[in-house]
Amino acid sequence: AGARGGARAAGGAGGAGPLGRVGARPVLPQQRSVADAQVLRRKGRLQEQDPLIEFIMGMHATHTSAEAMAKVEDWIAEHIRDPRRSRLSRMVPGVGRFLLPLHLRSALEEYDGFGYLTARQYVPPNFAEIRHVLNIAQVHAVSPHLGLVTFDADGTLYADGAHIEEDSEMIDRIVALLACGVKVAIVTAAGYTEEAAFEGRIEGLLMAFRSLPESVWSNFYVMGGECNYLLRVVERHAGEGHPREGGGGGGGAFGLEFVPDEEWKSPEMRSWSDADITRLLDQGQAALLEAADRMQLEVQLVRKERSVGVVPAVPTVYECLEEITLTAQVQLNGDPSNIPHCAFNGGGDCFIDVGNKAYGIDSLVRMFQMEPKQVMHVGDRFTVTGNDAVAKSKFGILWVANPQETNWYLSILQNDLDHSRGTGGGPPKDARVSEQKVPF
Repeated sequence: AGARGGARAAGGAGGAGPLGRVGARPVLPQQRSVADAQVLRRKGRLQEQDPLIEFIMGMHATHTSAEAMAKVEDWIAEHIRDPRRSRLSRMVPGVGRFLLPLHLRSALEEYDGFGYLTARQYVPPNFAEIRHVLNIAQVHAVSPHLGLVTFDADGTLYADGAHIEEDSEMIDRIVALLACGVKVAIVTAAGYTEEAAFEGRIEGLLMAFRSLPESVWSNFYVMGGECNYLLRVVERHAGEGHPREGGGGGGGAFGLEFVPDEEWKSPEMRSWSDADITRLLDQGQAALLEAADRMQLEVQLVRKERSVGVVPAVPTVYECLEEITLTAQVQLNGDPSNIPHCAFNGGGDCFIDVGNKAYGIDSLVRMFQMEPKQVMHVGDRFTVTGNDAVAKSKFGILWVANPQETNWYLSILQNDLDHSRGTGGGPPKDARVSEQKVPF
């Protein structure tokens, strides 16, 4: 099973076992080893989908990079003023929402310091390069307003199936944001009914909180199950700890506790009944198993309190997971009586969760009494089958490919916060991309 699927299944209360087509054959019946399947499970076209980025790529047939970024910068500014009638909304349907102007001209200049986009005559920028230019512009745009940063977990803060250990570079990045008064929340699909399971994912960070004042660690939260469980940091005194799931000792003087639903969930979220949830998950389970059976793929079913998913029992290719996920999306979205949900491809599994990350982040914005423009969501899955995609329609986003990119962009953000927060000015000289070591 994929690492992400294994991490989600580990804390599950639901049943698990090989299901799907009886005697189902692997998608790769003649594979010689797991390595053969790993070669095919590449990061390809299906993981690089975005209408705006693809539109900008297409512009390079008739525009230089500088011309393309200048036009898109102006179109985004117009789109902010009138999103329904803007030229961008007509040219790029489903472009999403922009809350702040993006200075793409200057972002291109920064990225050009090592990417040399403007000097290239025959090789146009690829998807990732345009994503980087947009990301740089986003970081500089949000820094003067920043009040909340939300992070996806797997693939964003740490590798799939891993956790934040004591030596993680992310600890210093997160603590620096918290010390600036910025709220930080991990918004993850992982959903557990025990605090210890969540604590195990961020054990290194909880240990780092020992040496920090309450004014810092109290700004940190964890949102689990997309939007179903909210936890805050608590200081535990001697005798108050509890054993960590799977053993291995406690998390020191700090742990997590669930925040009561009435303190943060919206009336709509509290109206989702147990019967509504069971009905949704039953439909989703049937759709996932039907698609897996059609693909002749043996899977393991994982059923939890507010989610259901399947994990391949044998290595498979990304396209098979896409097919299963899209099948579930089409079938569930075809029933208007279903409560809000998220059917997504986790990279090593396919899951359906009650609600989605937009509800989770919205709840935090409301609880902290902030405005959407003060928020930036950092994630690695913004495609149509990714569970970060819903954030694009409501908040500023930072699209990363791995934790190394996250760390790099956070270094730029921290420079902005240290030198120019609240001034509305541009980035300081030492925050320029061309002068920093880049991970890609």
